[in-house]
Formats: sequence, C-alpha cells, structure tokens
Amino acid sequence: MSTPRRIVLGVSGGIAAYKACELLRRLQGAGHEVTVVPTAAALEFVGVATWAALSGRPVHTSVFDDVHLVPHVKIGQEIDLVFVAPATADLLARAASGRADDLLTNVLLTAHCPIVFAPAMHTEMWLNAATQANVSTLRSRGAVVVRPDVGRLTGPDAGVGRLPDPAELFAVAVAVLEDPSTAVRAAGQDMTGLKVVVSAGGTREHLDPVRFIGNSSSGLMGWALARAAVLRGADVRLVAANVGLPAPPGAEVEAVSSTAELAQAMAVAAKDADIAIMAAAPADFTPADASQTKIKKSADGGLDLKLVQTTDVLASLVAARSDPRQILIGFAAETPTADDSLLDLGRAKLARKGCDLLVLNEVGHNLVFGQPDSKIILLSPEGATGPIVGSKDTLAHHIWDEALGQRARR
Repeated sequence: MSTPRRIVLGVSGGIAAYKACELLRRLQGAGHEVTVVPTAAALEFVGVATWAALSGRPVHTSVFDDVHLVPHVKIGQEIDLVFVAPATADLLARAASGRADDLLTNVLLTAHCPIVFAPAMHTEMWLNAATQANVSTLRSRGAVVVRPDVGRLTGPDAGVGRLPDPAELFAVAVAVLEDPSTAVRAAGQDMTGLKVVVSAGGTREHLDPVRFIGNSSSGLMGWALARAAVLRGADVRLVAANVGLPAPPGAEVEAVSSTAELAQAMAVAAKDADIAIMAAAPADFTPADASQTKIKKSADGGLDLKLVQTTDVLASLVAARSDPRQILIGFAAETPTADDSLLDLGRAKLARKGCDLLVLNEVGHNLVFGQPDSKIILLSPEGATGPIVGSKDTLAHHIWDEALGQRARR
C-alpha cells in the first residue's frame, strides 16, 4: 500500500459523476483520505448521502458551511492532490477564469498541490475553441488535464468526451502522488508532436488450435507507457499481444497474437515513429509445424516438439532504422545467477540488440509480471541508472524522460 495522502475529489455536474464513486473507492482502497467536494449541479446526479457514505467524511458544497473553519481556504492548504472527475465544460471555464463562486472553485484557487482535471462532456463541447483555450490555460498554470476517452456518451451520441475508466484515472492519481513532477511533465505536454509506438503483453505460439506456448506478461508496463505518453501529449500507437485490459484513452490499439504478427505490426508502426519501445515479451521459440487439429494424448504419455527460433523483433527494428534520431528501447526480463549478475546479463543483451536503451528487471515469483510495482535499471551505452523502484505508471515517466533526453542529444 502506498503512503496515505489527503485528496480532494472534486465532482462537477455531468452524468459521468457516477463513475467518480468507483474512483473514490479505488483511492480509499489504496489507503488515502478522500474528501469529496461536489458542485451543486453534481448533486443532481449523485447526492450528498452517497458521497458521505462512501467517503466516511462530511460533504460540503458551500463556502458558508462551517464558516468558522474557513473551509474555502483550509481545505486547499492541507491536501496533497485535487482530482476533479468529471470536469465539465462549465467547471473548466470557471477554473480557467479564476472564478470562486462555490467551494470547489475556491479549493482550486487555494490549493498548493497538484491539480488534475478529467474532462467529460459532449464531443462538440470538448472540441469547441473556447474549451480548448481553457484547457491550454489550465495546463499553462501547471494543471494536468487528462485526455477524454472515445465512446458512448449520453443518449444515442458517441465520440470523444467520455470520462475514462476509473482504473485509468486512478493510475494517473497514483503517478502524480508518487512523483509530483509527473504533473509538471503532463502540464507541459513535453511529448506533443512526437509519434511513439509501444508494444505490450506476451505473444502466443500455437501448437494446435487450442494450445500455445506463451509467457506470463500481463501488459501492465506497456499500458503504463502508453498512458504516460498520452498524458504528456504524444501520438501513441499500442501494439498489444493478448492483453485483457481496456484500451488506454487516447492510444490507438492494434491487437496481435504471435511473435510473427508482433514483428510485422511493429515494423510498420515504427517506420515513422520518433520513439519505439518493445515492452512486449515475445516468445523466443515457435513450433516448427503447428497441428491444424487438436493434438490427442498418445499411448506413451508423451509429446515430442520441434521448436525453431522466432524473429528477433527488437534487433529487426534496429536493423531497419533509417532515421538517426529515432530512439529504440528494449526490455530485458532476466533471472540472474551466481555466475551472471543482472547487470552482466543486461549489458550483454544491450550489445547484442544494438538498441539505445534497455529497461532491465529481474523476474521471478511475484516479481514484475502482473504486479503493479516494479524495480528497473535503465541501461544505455553510456552507463546505468538505477535501480528505480515504484509503480509501473511512475516508472513509465522515468523511461520517457530518458528517451527524450537521448533524443535531445542527437
């Protein structure tokens, strides 16, 4: 569990207010103390009783509640994060213009901590020049504005403007709480204009129509990398191998299964990418001859398999690189021994692959695969940085920082 923090969950008046209930649950489940500050319009969708019952704390909406405690100033002075979800077009406009006409906007003006807005509104409202100007204003003042999702809106409408899944919003909150400089990166949109491609998950090599050779990669690290890049303004393509997670809002996702499919998809996507990261775990071997029908049990109780090596996807990307400024990053999941240290294994792989940066980690029981946290070493021809420990969302920002640094030096 992360260090408990004090959070204000601001809720403005949109139908997506019901999703904030789940975000509240996740924040509390991580041990944080959450005070809900809804606008009057938000209470038309979810009432005070619900927020009080879920948070276990009093809920105020007016600056005149408990006036002797000066809540409109006190709340903002004593918190570690303000997270507004949903943030309607009206709330964004009031925040950008510095209005102080209810308790939430007062908190926004007095907070000394990072502020995150998760907009939710109809597509036309989100794309309107006034809303986009308000978003730019808020970012210029250091606020994080999460890109809305694409999908079903109210009524029959669909498009950009949907509030992202609470799990996605929680991941943003975790990253900002762990490392407040994440907010600076996101507000600065320092990856705007960059095209990046990220692979994620683990490939499967089929023995027959129902069985396959695979690995334990969950895709969580690739998802975190995609999420972080979107948050910082990049154009993101995510090549996903057998990942059962909702797509990160703002990322274009291409699903693949085998290492051959992954290699082909990455070759195409990386052609015009500024940065490509191979966070997926490709299978190193594939059956020489896969059966077209289900393999039956044999009388001798065994099964002989002939395996051949698969394409080395990362090495292929390095060999095909035509832009000298393109940054190519690989991952090395290793199991060190008494004869070979983690760094020794990483250095050997870096030299063998020829990439610009290798993200090195030790794998094993309850290590890395499927876990929300990890420990990495960033290894380049210039040397090693780390180990760095944290949530995968926090580590993703460190990886992008290193990639941007390498690109700036070229």
